[in-house]
Amino acid sequence: MKVRWLLPSFLSVFLLSNAANAGSLDSWNFNPNLRQLSLTTDEGVQPRVFLLTNPNRLVVELPGTKLGHPQTHQKIEPFIQDIRVGQFDTTTTRMVIELAPGYTIDPKKVQVRADSATRWSVQLPTPERVTADNSSRSTQGTSSTQLDIPVPPAPAMSFAGVLPLGLEMPGLQPQIEALMAQYKSLQSGMFFLDLDTGNYLDINGDRAFPAASTIKLPILVAYYQDLEAGKVNLDETLVMRRDLVTGGSGTMQYRAAGTKFSTRETLAKMITISDNTATNMIIDRLGGIAKLNQRFRSWGLKDTVMRNMLADLKGTNATSSKDMVRLLAQLMNGTLVASSSREQILELLRNTTIKTLLPAGLGPGAEIADKTGDIGFLIGDAGVITMPNGKRYLAGIFVRRPYKDVQGRNFIRQVSATVYNYLERQGSAASVVSPRLATQSNP
Repeated sequence: MKVRWLLPSFLSVFLLSNAANAGSLDSWNFNPNLRQLSLTTDEGVQPRVFLLTNPNRLVVELPGTKLGHPQTHQKIEPFIQDIRVGQFDTTTTRMVIELAPGYTIDPKKVQVRADSATRWSVQLPTPERVTADNSSRSTQGTSSTQLDIPVPPAPAMSFAGVLPLGLEMPGLQPQIEALMAQYKSLQSGMFFLDLDTGNYLDINGDRAFPAASTIKLPILVAYYQDLEAGKVNLDETLVMRRDLVTGGSGTMQYRAAGTKFSTRETLAKMITISDNTATNMIIDRLGGIAKLNQRFRSWGLKDTVMRNMLADLKGTNATSSKDMVRLLAQLMNGTLVASSSREQILELLRNTTIKTLLPAGLGPGAEIADKTGDIGFLIGDAGVITMPNGKRYLAGIFVRRPYKDVQGRNFIRQVSATVYNYLERQGSAASVVSPRLATQSNP
């Protein structure tokens, strides 16, 4: 079996990348054991699925999309000859699963499922030998026949596929913009989301910034996914190789190369004291940067990408405040990991030692589970805040600043306080668990 990429012309790429309203195919994967195609797209994409004959091939079209980040692919069963992904025209991405000669499938047995507003799965039946009984699905003759397959409507628009969005928090944005006017030397992006109402504050939320140490948050979630899959173990021993040792934050760099640590201790240092060497050891254990980037894309993170191992003091690794909140929303919803893993992740985040950014703006009795980042010219913070009245909200904020300028820290503290006071005035939640984003109790 071969996997071919249909590469559009440079002109097509240019036109698509400048289409303001174009969606994207963020990631895809074909599981040969299950014969299942999984897709992650932008919200609002409504696939079309049909079987074409002569030759027999299953086609999935994504209207209104541009090709995002194609992935390399594992070998497929012998009944499938070829998988192709490319730009069919300037507004449509097309995926083609071409069956081996002499085989067909029953389109009535193809099942398309909308797992969320951004995630789709296409279940293929077992391919059949072409016979007289199924010759209508064979490659007889020279013309091609299209047999349409029912596709359910896309679910209602939601944030990260888990929470129906409400309104922009009325009256809050002018307060934040007034603060921004007082800090003209700073460039900021922020996204806050009320888990009870779905209301949000979005100011440059999609703007990509250097991730700094906030990149450790998605790495942590990826580790717990692999833990649940049985690929890693918290009690296994990791060896601190010389090539993984780096400067910046953390204490492990001062130990001799070859020192052994448990994974549990390594994870704790990665988060609580933001140890860069510990982070590199976890990245290495999870298979490296490329595999983590694939994972991030599969979660629907649009701006989060790793380009270098830590410490990354030049800021080549990137994310956005909206991506950080996307990740946290899925974490809280139970989409990414089970409840037991989620609680372990939150406990690590509650025990971080840097409390000068978002935590500094919270009222008495509030609790935050967060991860900060600081590379001098950039600071950021992302976390889950629980107010004394039980209300929960998510926060992500990044600020470019003159190197080490304390005004950046002061700005984040004031933004945090402004949002907190605003939500406090909106009234208390009925319970700790949001009715709009119920925390699932996965086993």
